[in-house]
Amino acid sequence: MAQIRLVRSFMTVGGWTLISRIFGFIRDMMIAAYLGAGPVAEAFLVAFSLPNMFRRIFAEGAFNTAFVPIFAKKYQSDQGAEPFAQDAFSGLAWVLMALSVVAHFAMPWLVLAMASGFQGDARFDLAVSYGRICFPYILFISLTALLSGVANATGRFAAAAAAPVLLNLILIAAMGLAQWRGWPMGLVQAWAVPLAGVAQMALLWRAAAQAGYRLRLGLPRLSPDVRRLISVAGPAVLAGGVMQVNLLVGRQVASYHDGAIAWLSNADRLYQLPLGVIAVAIGVVLSAELPRRLSAGDAVGGRAAFNRASEFALMLVLPSAVGLVVLAGPIISVVYQRGAYSAEDAAATAQALMIYGLGLPAFAFQKVLQPLFYAREDTRRPFRYAVTAMVVNLVLAVGLSPILGFSAAAWGTTLAAWAMVGQLWFGSRSMGETVMADARLRQRAWRIFLACVVMGGCLWGVMALWAPVVSGPGRYVHLMGLMGVSFVSYFGTGMAIGAFSIADFRRGLRRPPAP
Repeated sequence: MAQIRLVRSFMTVGGWTLISRIFGFIRDMMIAAYLGAGPVAEAFLVAFSLPNMFRRIFAEGAFNTAFVPIFAKKYQSDQGAEPFAQDAFSGLAWVLMALSVVAHFAMPWLVLAMASGFQGDARFDLAVSYGRICFPYILFISLTALLSGVANATGRFAAAAAAPVLLNLILIAAMGLAQWRGWPMGLVQAWAVPLAGVAQMALLWRAAAQAGYRLRLGLPRLSPDVRRLISVAGPAVLAGGVMQVNLLVGRQVASYHDGAIAWLSNADRLYQLPLGVIAVAIGVVLSAELPRRLSAGDAVGGRAAFNRASEFALMLVLPSAVGLVVLAGPIISVVYQRGAYSAEDAAATAQALMIYGLGLPAFAFQKVLQPLFYAREDTRRPFRYAVTAMVVNLVLAVGLSPILGFSAAAWGTTLAAWAMVGQLWFGSRSMGETVMADARLRQRAWRIFLACVVMGGCLWGVMALWAPVVSGPGRYVHLMGLMGVSFVSYFGTGMAIGAFSIADFRRGLRRPPAP
């Protein structure tokens, strides 16, 4: 019963994330078509990345890793969950309002920190202007993240997973309006960002209120629980900051190559699809599930949750990685190559996507392994691991840039992800039976890998025969055919050799009976 509920939660979060990513692709396709990889597109991408960078430090770094486990344990034991959530909400809001004011005046320096290659050309002034408009988004989306933690801990995963859909819908509508009225596309996009943040926060505030938590802005209060949150969140914030340094390094390298920021950003969006739909969904559910299991002393349930999450990740992430590497060219051609986005832009983006695809399993298993540490309120070891990964990324991205050009940024990100997941895996070995692979995972893991090898071989063979005769509109049929080959070869082989079964998917989709 618990395993059915767990997989159903994965699918709820993953399903909504898939919908969001589909609309995200539509958004990115429109940006590529209207703006290409030119200065307005790059300026907007940098401006939009600024609040998202700080969001990952403060909201995802501190509250998805520190707030959620503490709140989940309080909710499970019915010991002061609401006052704790209220104090955390108020404290975070005041910190972020102060940060927004500081960022408004420091925006030129923030843009230089993100993309020093912009200095002296039109992209710099545009990025500063757009950045000042976009940055308040951090306030709304960070409070949305906290409210999402409340909703997730109470078992309401759908609202939090659906919130990003609002962002993409509002940005798509803004572009359509700008095109219709002849307004400046970049400026309209920038104003749409904080508007979307307000809409997302309203959605999650309502979800938390339905769970019985009507959080409001009040004066910050340094209660004992908030002090505990700060002590746990401190290393998590630092770890989040270190991970953002990795992104900064990549963006700095890319800013010295015209169009590279757009190429890397568009490739990032594509590999984030399976990462968001599968791995992030697993991480969100485990972050709420493991603390409840541990606080109840349910080691067996904790082990089952970790093993099923690992199996679910392997089953869907490994074939996704193979598909991204093998099909990078056809995918990018269909998704982005139109309007102002040239064939040269598409080729460079495909190159980056192949490199990110090689790192996808590592990115995914970080989301599976990190909740093991955070459920135990251990944020110090992930911080140390993140520092090591940051050094790997810095050395590779900067050191290889003179040789590999913009793709050095992608290689640094990918290899740093493998360094991070290796450290997390070795570090988790001391956690006892919770992280031990059970018989089912051991039996299925190698079969999943074999099914991926068969799928990759089939795709290479079909592409070698079919690709030379494909051109123009035929590329759409080509990609659909290749996706069909990948689906049939992977799932057909997997079911034939016992890697998974139709019954697994049926059980995951089945609604468990009410207790």
